[in-house]
Amino acid sequence: MKELFLALIAGMLVGILFKFLKLPLPAPPVFSAVVGVFGVYFGGVVAEYLRAFFS
Repeated sequence: MKELFLALIAGMLVGILFKFLKLPLPAPPVFSAVVGVFGVYFGGVVAEYLRAFFS
């Protein structure tokens, strides 16, 4: 859980820094893209679980 909070804080600091420097955000601009990234990660987790389950 600590990992999640540190990642959130780091992401927020990067977002704030980029806005102050008037740079485009280094992240997908649409929420559906963020969900897609989560889907890729979750798919990898499921694949590892299935590999362990059937091995």
